[in-house]
Amino acid sequence: MSGDLRIGIAGLGTVGGGVAKLLRDQADLLAARCGRTIRVTAVAARDKAKDRGVDLSACRWHDDARALAGDPDVDVVVELIGGSDGVARELIEAAIAAGKPVVTANKALLALHGTVLAKAAETAGVPLAYEAAVAGGIPVIKALREGLAANRVKRVHGILNGTCNYILTTMRETGREFADVLADAQKLGYAEADPSFDVDGIDAAHKLAILSSVAFGRELDFAGIHVEGIRHVSALDLAFAEQLGYRIKLLGIAGVTDHGIEQRVHPCMVPLAAPIAHVEGVFNAVFVEAEPVGNVLLTGRGAGEGPTASAVVADILDIARGHHAPVLGLPPSRLAPGETAPMGRHYGAYYIRLMVKDQPGVIADVAAAFRDNSVSMESVLQQARDPSGPVPVVITTHETEEAGMMRAIQRIAALGSVVEPPRLIRIEAL
Repeated sequence: MSGDLRIGIAGLGTVGGGVAKLLRDQADLLAARCGRTIRVTAVAARDKAKDRGVDLSACRWHDDARALAGDPDVDVVVELIGGSDGVARELIEAAIAAGKPVVTANKALLALHGTVLAKAAETAGVPLAYEAAVAGGIPVIKALREGLAANRVKRVHGILNGTCNYILTTMRETGREFADVLADAQKLGYAEADPSFDVDGIDAAHKLAILSSVAFGRELDFAGIHVEGIRHVSALDLAFAEQLGYRIKLLGIAGVTDHGIEQRVHPCMVPLAAPIAHVEGVFNAVFVEAEPVGNVLLTGRGAGEGPTASAVVADILDIARGHHAPVLGLPPSRLAPGETAPMGRHYGAYYIRLMVKDQPGVIADVAAAFRDNSVSMESVLQQARDPSGPVPVVITTHETEEAGMMRAIQRIAALGSVVEPPRLIRIEAL
C-alpha cells in the first residue's frame, strides 16, 4: 500500500486528543514502520474551541460524527465517542458500509453488538480493530488472536478494571471502607462521577465478553455473564483474606467447563502466591491458560490517555501495513453460538463472613444449613467474644456446586442469630 493514510477521529476527549498527539509526535517512527505517512485529516467533536494540546486547525471539522463515514478525505474512521448505541454505532455501521476500516475503543458497543458488526465487516472485507477496548495499552487482543493462534485456550482471567483494583488495593493498605476510598478515587480522576459501570462490574464484563469471544471462537454473549461488583467488600473482609493467605481482587473469568463456557465477573479471593495477587493500584492484568504454550501473563496500565492511545495507534499502524485478521479470530460462519454455562453449575470453594449474635447454637445451625445442601466446611474462624454487639464468624468451604451454596446462604440469612446479610466471596485456585 502507498500514499498517505488519512485518519478521521470521532471524539476528542482524553483518548481522542491522545491519539492525535501520538500520531503527531511519533509521525517519523510510524512512517518508517509502515512505509507511509499517517495523518489526521478530519475530526468530529462537540466543542471546537477546546484546547486539546494539539493543532487540529488544518483538519476538516464535522459537527455530526457520522459524516466521517462519507468524507472523501478519510481512509480510516477512528471511533472514540463511546456508548453502546446511538451515534457511535451508526458511525461504525456507516463506515463499514462505505468500505472504510474502523478502529474503536468502544467496549460496550462491541460487547453488545460485536458479533453483528464483525459479520458486517467481514462481508464488506474491511478491518474492524479494537485493541484499545480491552485492558488499555496491554496488547491482549493481538496476543490471543495472533500470537496464540496455534493454541487452544482453556481459560482466561484477569483484573480488567483499574478503578476497582485501585479501590481494593487502597482499602487493604489503609483499612478504610469502600465509600471513603471511592470518594478519593473520584477526586483523583480514577473513578467517574457516576462510578456504577466500574464498581458494579459492568465495565469488566464488557471486556470479558470480548476476551471470551476471541479466546474460545464464539459469538459474544454479554447477557450470559454473571456480574457482581465490589460495593459489598469491606475492610474487614480484606483483612480476613490476608489472614487466610489470600488477597481480594475483582476478576473477570472465562473458561471451559463440563457444562460449557463459563463467564463471570465478581470479587475473588486469590492465593498470595499467585502473580495476579500482586497486581496493584490502577494496573490491569490478563492471564491466559492455553495448550501447548502453557500460562501467559500480560500486565500494564489498562486505561488513560497514553496506554489507550498507544493501542489505538497500533491498530491504525496495522491497517497502514495492510494487515488484518478476522475480527473475532475466526470467520463469522465458524463462530460457535454464545451460550454460557449457568452460574448455578459453577464448582468452587467459598469464603463466607457472618455477623452473628454471641449465643449458643449459632455454629451448629450454620453447619446444619451447609450439611443439608451438601456443602463441606473447611475452616471456621471466630473472633473473641464481644458482649456489646455481633461478632464475625468466617467460614471457608471445600469445593462445591454454586446452586447448593446459594441455598445454604439463603437459609443462613434467615437465622435469627445472623444480624447482617452473609458476605460471600468465591475462592479461586489460580
